[in-house]
Amino acid sequence: MKDDIHGYIAEINKVEVKTKDDLELFRIRFLGKKGIIPALFAGMKEIEPAQRKDTGLLLNALKNRVQEKIDEAKTILDKTGDKGVEKPDLTMPVGFRETGSLHPLTIVRNEIVRIFERLGFSIAEGPEIEDDWYNFTALNFVPEHPARDMQDTFFIGRDPDIMLRTHTSSVQIRFMEKTKPPIRVILPGRVFRNEAISARAHCIFHQIEGLYVDEDVSFADLKQTLYFFATELFGPETRIRFRPSYFPFTEPSAEMDISCFICGGKGCRVCKNSGWVEILGCGMVDPNVLDNCNIDSSKYTGFAFGLGIERTAMLKYQINDIRLFFENDIRFLKQFAGEY
Repeated sequence: MKDDIHGYIAEINKVEVKTKDDLELFRIRFLGKKGIIPALFAGMKEIEPAQRKDTGLLLNALKNRVQEKIDEAKTILDKTGDKGVEKPDLTMPVGFRETGSLHPLTIVRNEIVRIFERLGFSIAEGPEIEDDWYNFTALNFVPEHPARDMQDTFFIGRDPDIMLRTHTSSVQIRFMEKTKPPIRVILPGRVFRNEAISARAHCIFHQIEGLYVDEDVSFADLKQTLYFFATELFGPETRIRFRPSYFPFTEPSAEMDISCFICGGKGCRVCKNSGWVEILGCGMVDPNVLDNCNIDSSKYTGFAFGLGIERTAMLKYQINDIRLFFENDIRFLKQFAGEY
């Protein structure tokens, strides 16, 4: 019997218990009712009396070694489970992780909002799915205007009256319908246009539009507001110019350019080698738009402007490809950790 016991001890030292099923089989084999150890204890009565003491001590050592093996296996399996992967110790302090950051478009949006909040502008938002009235008609778009064509607008289903908004100007109409002058509001949001994706353009982008309606509002008020915004965002050395333009919902209309930060005015693909980048369109609100919102255009005037957040962020951070904002490349996003 002693030789058998020594053999079992050697076997226990070599056995590997990898799963809870392995552990249960091991326990039953040695400690079950018909297991090895109960059978050995039952066989003690056949041992010569002179040898029982030494054999009993050795048998107890075997039983203790079996229990040690079971306890060791339980401890390991409680930590790792059957897959052998160590479970986290929930009593330990939380480990440090790398600092996250806001998306660069969110950073620029928040900065623009803060600038206009200092000028007394409030914030309003509206739906991304619009009907023809809010997206086009109320904004003085004539029926044959090319922006209504499928090449520019994502219509929903076969209904030509329902579409993804092409600008946040639709929120201006919704706001003026519910709010009477004086009105001073900015309108951030995501917009959609059916455009080819390139370094300078995308079919999804973000805008912030502004609207100011009150008595005796002039184009001079518009220029001073936008001068203040541009120098606050890009710095006092920023060069600015206004160019005459046309928008259905403003008259007169203009586009505002700033000197290209990426090439320093020398010319690059972002500024089309002109040294200037258009950052926003603006103008005096057309009287027809005010009348469509039941605002007396003989008493009130106003100005409106709209800028793309992507293009503004490209200038601010000297990024030369708009597609980087949508690719979620961690190497790109990590550069903005610590921004606010």
